[in-house]
Amino acid sequence: MILLTWLDRARRDVLSVHPRGDTTRAEEGVFSTRSPHRPNPIGLHRVEITAIEGHRVRVRRLEAVNGTPIIDLKPVLNGDISLR
Repeated sequence: MILLTWLDRARRDVLSVHPRGDTTRAEEGVFSTRSPHRPNPIGLHRVEITAIEGHRVRVRRLEAVNGTPIIDLKPVLNGDISLR
């Protein structure tokens, strides 16, 4: 499944960062890094459903901070889609 999150803690005014916060490295644009700061803070995560309990869906392999708002959950229609 593809899970969409709203990266609510992200700053939207940052366009370049030092990769991994290492100030000895040159700044790069946020889109070429794994920086959480994005002009468009929508996160895409390929996850595996482990359980469905009423209105709750449990997943594995989600890279998000606890409490991150979830926007939507979509099926992967083609096994060739890779978000890694």
